Amino acid sequence: MNEISKINDTRKAELLSRQVEHIDIKSFDARPIIDAMDKMSFTSRDLARATGIYNQMLADPDCSIFLVIAGSTSAGGCMDLYAELVRNNMVDGIVATGATVVDMDFFEGLGHKHYQANEIPDDNVLRSLYIDRIYDTYIDEEQLQDCDFTINAIANSLEPKAYSSRAFIREMGKYLVEHGKKENSLVKLAYEHDVPIFCPAFVDSSAGFGLVKHQVDAMKAGKPYLTIDAIADFRELTDIKIAAGSTGLLMIGGGVPKNFIQDTVVCAEILGHEDVEVHKYAVQITVADVRDGACSSSTLKEAASWGKVSTALEQMVFAEAGSVMPLLASDAYHRGLWKDRPVRRWAKLFA
Repeated sequence: MNEISKINDTRKAELLSRQVEHIDIKSFDARPIIDAMDKMSFTSRDLARATGIYNQMLADPDCSIFLVIAGSTSAGGCMDLYAELVRNNMVDGIVATGATVVDMDFFEGLGHKHYQANEIPDDNVLRSLYIDRIYDTYIDEEQLQDCDFTINAIANSLEPKAYSSRAFIREMGKYLVEHGKKENSLVKLAYEHDVPIFCPAFVDSSAGFGLVKHQVDAMKAGKPYLTIDAIADFRELTDIKIAAGSTGLLMIGGGVPKNFIQDTVVCAEILGHEDVEVHKYAVQITVADVRDGACSSSTLKEAASWGKVSTALEQMVFAEAGSVMPLLASDAYHRGLWKDRPVRRWAKLFA
């Protein structure tokens, strides 16, 4: 190894020396804080009301709850939080970005880590060291490429046909059960608890690189290859909405996952289910600004005009989700309303 390589290895190890530690919602009881915030104003009271609505979802025996995730909160320290919601029957289905599912959770399920940036040098320096940056969080690009190639290996092992993202992510969960190195993985726990995960923009992630390689290699060899069927995603998620009846949404961020789950109501109507309920409960935590008219920042009241969400039990919380989700989730965990919830196992609808 030459001297420059040694210096680079030392510098990389220095920058990737402090792991992100994911918050444990069981280790503290947020109920007194949420109760106090309920007597305040501004975002504090919004969060308290949102937490109350989530607890109502948990207490409603007829309500299926969907966790909807966009953004990088998993990399930032909320990964175990989301896993605990699945482990304790606090959510029944998940709609998320490819980054959340693949680049963050599956990535750590393989034994890799996210790191705190103690300093943020020039991003060109980070590139030369194969370090990717998410604000003040680092990822080792070489480890991320291991994630890419693992997705490729899973694809190569499957029958070459069309899969919904849910079906492929289930295979990822099965892989982690057999080969994973982290117990508290959302993808792994969802597989074990039959909680379906949908990723409407699945290839916009490390999965995309692995699947493109799978397809190109198969084409070169003159062999068939698998594909991801986005239409099947929409159909399957709508099937769950029709079967579930009453539903509640706990949404972190916005973007495609938010619109995808809300659109199931409209899709069900198009399919002739005119009696399908709008989403009865809805909470959204976001920092998006409503003034630009973008879909990601559209309020839940706006969604009501499209016939997607009820305005009776909805709450917007304009806050950075990593700061408030631990309080909401800890409060709900310690109130314990999840203990008496029916176990739905919606993934078995497609067995």
